[in-house]
Amino acid sequence: MSAPTHAPAPVSAPAAASPTTAELLAFVLRTAADPELVASLPLDPEGRTWIRLDGPGGSEAWLIGWPPGTGTGWHDHAESRGAFATARGKLTERSLAVRLPSEGWRSLELAPDVDRGRGVPAGAGRGFGEHHVHEVLNESRTEHAVSVHAYYPPLPLIRRYSRTGPVLRLEHVERPADWQ
Repeated sequence: MSAPTHAPAPVSAPAAASPTTAELLAFVLRTAADPELVASLPLDPEGRTWIRLDGPGGSEAWLIGWPPGTGTGWHDHAESRGAFATARGKLTERSLAVRLPSEGWRSLELAPDVDRGRGVPAGAGRGFGEHHVHEVLNESRTEHAVSVHAYYPPLPLIRRYSRTGPVLRLEHVERPADWQ
């Protein structure tokens, strides 16, 4: 009698790893350096414009145009990590060097010395982790800026804040249907 034969166990493909912050930053820098893509973005003198892009590893990515004097206002990206790079012009990022509670508050008084600021000129970028609270601005009076942004996991929501001195107030929560 012959020994029973067994089919080999199926081999499953390894699960794709989610992109790291460093990989998101490399993607936005590489994409921001593509002059043809950057030139394809329609620019509006009055408001920001954007095109959705395919980011690495299932991430959400955007090419964004910033007229002079525009900005995002204070916000976070919830549980998503991300990166952005300036393709044209110069952006300014203002951020908080403190992790805020993700739920259970409407208004917080910030401690002194939590504010950070940096210029992000064309060709430069910035990566950030989950719960990063910031605002991004084009402070130029004359020049449009263009940038590339990527987030993983794709944005589940954006929390928008107002700020008066040290007081940060949660104002609104946006869902993907609000910006897609």
